[in-house]
Amino acid sequence: MLDHVSIQAADIDAAVAFYVDVFQSLGLHEVLRYGGDDGPFVGIAGVDDFPRFWVNPLVDHGTRPIHLAFTAPTRHAVDEVYRRAVTRGVEILHAPRVWPQYHAAYYGVFLRDPDGNNVEAVCHAAE
Repeated sequence: MLDHVSIQAADIDAAVAFYVDVFQSLGLHEVLRYGGDDGPFVGIAGVDDFPRFWVNPLVDHGTRPIHLAFTAPTRHAVDEVYRRAVTRGVEILHAPRVWPQYHAAYYGVFLRDPDGNNVEAVCHAAE
């Protein structure tokens, strides 16, 4: 179980805007922002209002793509992430669908964030 995750972003405001807008149907929203020597650190929360996802200033300019998966409460929420991403012109890696190789009810969409990371919204409930 993870308590929180942080990523580095070249443009903090662009990254925060991406996550808060595209993953709005999952309840993601900015809850904390504080300054550091290299720029702001931004805490993003879900429905529990606890900053479990952090966007931090870029300090390592090497290749560092990661994969993040956000839990969606319904398949409709996954579809809404997809719709919002398409509206923003986000690169879609995989449109929403069932991924039976993971388990029979695994329904997810995969996207690229502004820094090239592979991000996902996934619902584990059968519908």
